[in-house]
Amino acid sequence: MTVSKLDTTQNLVATQDKHLIIGAGFVGLGMAQALQAANISYDQVDASDDIGGNWYHGVYETAHIISSRKITQFTHFPMPDSYPDFPSAQNMRDYLNSFADHFDLRRNIELNRQVKYVRPVENNRWEVTFDNGEKRLYKGVLMCNGHHWCKRFPQFKGEFNGEIIHTKDYKHPNQLQGKRVLVIGGGNSACDVAAEAARVAAKSVLSMRESVWFIPKTFAGVPVADRAKGSSPLWYQRLMTHLLIRLTFGKHEDYGLPEPKHRIFEKHPTLNSEVPYYIKHGRITAKPGVSFLDGDEVEFVDGTREVFDLIVCGTGYYVSYPFLPPELQRVEGSVVKCYEGSFLDDYKGLYFIGWEQPRGGVGSIISAYGPLFARYLKLQDEINIPLGLVLKEMGHKLPETHLYDPHKSFKQWEKANRSFHKIVKKAHQLERQHPDFQNQVIAN
Repeated sequence: MTVSKLDTTQNLVATQDKHLIIGAGFVGLGMAQALQAANISYDQVDASDDIGGNWYHGVYETAHIISSRKITQFTHFPMPDSYPDFPSAQNMRDYLNSFADHFDLRRNIELNRQVKYVRPVENNRWEVTFDNGEKRLYKGVLMCNGHHWCKRFPQFKGEFNGEIIHTKDYKHPNQLQGKRVLVIGGGNSACDVAAEAARVAAKSVLSMRESVWFIPKTFAGVPVADRAKGSSPLWYQRLMTHLLIRLTFGKHEDYGLPEPKHRIFEKHPTLNSEVPYYIKHGRITAKPGVSFLDGDEVEFVDGTREVFDLIVCGTGYYVSYPFLPPELQRVEGSVVKCYEGSFLDDYKGLYFIGWEQPRGGVGSIISAYGPLFARYLKLQDEINIPLGLVLKEMGHKLPETHLYDPHKSFKQWEKANRSFHKIVKKAHQLERQHPDFQNQVIAN
């Protein structure tokens, strides 16, 4: 990439007319291509030594996507026809590298560049400090650093003599070979590891505090994710999914599992056909939540005990932005309190992107959102007030959950594109009411 001019008086690299994209994973690459297509100048950094994000450094060797190829791919850059319906981790790495090469994104990417601190400074600019001490000024920062890296562990009572790891630390079936394995959690990664343990471990036990809806990955030879109809209301999607579950697996009680206490899609869906299969074959034993660790044994809340060598925690991740000061920490639980999924109403130029858990593939979502976001960025250049304030005044609400229906978002974004002139008009009206807006400067 082109090295920017250094301002030696302040030890700042003069990049104040650019945006910075943090992260070069699936979301970061998609947003970079959207900015490039809109002729918006940007830099991009990633803390790792290669692109691909979680697909490069975070997944196990045998991982496959749970959403289908059709909805996971960028709509304007299809995956090769030779790829299966559920591409592997290696397929995904190859695909993201091809995407970066096709759109010539690498020239703007700096690898091994970890961001240590981001803060607002004078003139509505953002100072970014890197781990080597370098500082740069940017007009805006797009935070695409992902949400599959800050590991969440359960709080155990007691002590365990064996090894405890997170699914993030699981890379290869050799880690499970011949061991007595307890997997904690009911999400997609936990169920994948439990199924892997069913094949190679001496014992595979899956502990869930409450049951999940096991949604089959395919039905009648078609990926279930591809059957979703964007025009269908949520109640109908729930009804049809419940029907598919009953036709494929039957009832939960048939597997010794209690009926889930939540409605379908109220939690991130678990698409897995193997766990019910291995339960029926006696290769996976389902247990309730863990009560106590006692040396080699684990006691469950039903009073039963079993001996284990390894505990794998598939207990999720925290949404985390460790480089932001306390004033800009807007995460509540798993939700980032920002408008349109990205914008603050009290600061201009800071954008939270890709923190949600969509019910579908990320590529189709970024393909739809990226061009609209680029329009928002150009509008933000025209006005001095935060774009989030404009959206707030137009009736947009802060999110209440990290889960969302992408089909609903597609409709909202289509509407925003059609009526963008109204957003522009409202923005300039509010601009006249707040002509002297400035971001509040935060000390270093």
